[in-house]
Amino acid sequence: MAAADVVVEEVIIVGAGQSGLAAAACLSLRGVRSLVLERDDCVGSLWRHRTYDRVRLHLSKQYCALPHAPHPDDAPTYLPRDDYVRYLDGYAARFGVRTRLRREVRAARFDKGRGRWEVEAVDLATGETERYAARFLVVAAGENDEKFVPEVPGLEGFPGKVIHSSEYRSPEGMRGKAVLVVGCGNSGMEIAYDLADAVAVTSIVVRGELHLVSKEIWNVAMVLYPYLPVWLIDKLVLLMCAVVFGDTARYGLRRPAVGPFTMKLTTPVYPVIDVGTYAKIKTGEICVLPAAVKSVRGNVVEFADGKRHPFDAMVFATGYRSTVRRWLKSDDGLIGDDGMTARSYPEHWKGANGLYCAGMVRRGIYGSGEDAELIADDISKQLRPQAQ
Repeated sequence: MAAADVVVEEVIIVGAGQSGLAAAACLSLRGVRSLVLERDDCVGSLWRHRTYDRVRLHLSKQYCALPHAPHPDDAPTYLPRDDYVRYLDGYAARFGVRTRLRREVRAARFDKGRGRWEVEAVDLATGETERYAARFLVVAAGENDEKFVPEVPGLEGFPGKVIHSSEYRSPEGMRGKAVLVVGCGNSGMEIAYDLADAVAVTSIVVRGELHLVSKEIWNVAMVLYPYLPVWLIDKLVLLMCAVVFGDTARYGLRRPAVGPFTMKLTTPVYPVIDVGTYAKIKTGEICVLPAAVKSVRGNVVEFADGKRHPFDAMVFATGYRSTVRRWLKSDDGLIGDDGMTARSYPEHWKGANGLYCAGMVRRGIYGSGEDAELIADDISKQLRPQAQ
């Protein structure tokens, strides 16, 4: 392709979710031009296309705002999904975020001779290949990139509905049906509640340990985080949980030995924010199954403990995988084999040769904003040293 066909930018950002939008906005405020390439047909596609109808943000609104755009005083404390989608649309418009939608990045590599990143993307509307070049590359594709469903022998022969949590919207049509939810993270537990609330006969697989907290308890922990050591926050959170929930292990929800806040900071595992699921587990409206799914035969699911149960539908709340390693041709150690940052917070956001990542260390919306400010500040200092 001729050189004239290469679109040259100062910064290329891959991903138009909250992290990519925040990075673009922070760069814009510093006078740095950027272009966001997004595979889907909109900004914030995770929230718009892959969440269920009843979703509300689990943290209060002050922890769910992107840089330079706090939520208004009259906004709900815990924003519904549609409100947050409107917020992201407004954010992109307010800061003039430049996007090219339906562009799937296939390769990005650093050209040492030219001192720039060369990015190859496909326009999904036309199938044509496009080439871009920029001094800086920001990976903001996120941890929720590609849905993951484990391989289960016989699953393809299951006669009922089988969906991933990203495809679940509401319990419509599930009333009175036996539904199995596989996965006990926040999505799995909330979908189980949604189903049981609609009088579906609901079961959920809970193989491992988890920390169950309330929104109020977790927001207290967030308030205390800047002022208290993590070990003390863990003790206070667990004390409050004991008062609110009692012994959750009695109902199949065993707590890990590692405290909830320590676990959030050091592992990919988040505490489960209870939205009413626990009460339905206690009353038996939701049945907790402690063993992994082993195989499926017809409509009967066999579990690792040998038990078998028939179901009419299955929802796999088994998470996502990052696809960054498929297209990022870099071996500087910034991105690990799992497609997330390989470095620990707070040294996670910057690699070599003008490579950065935003929102890739599992610190939620607030972490996306922090990353964006660090990245924009670093890039602007390199491009505008005299102004700084």
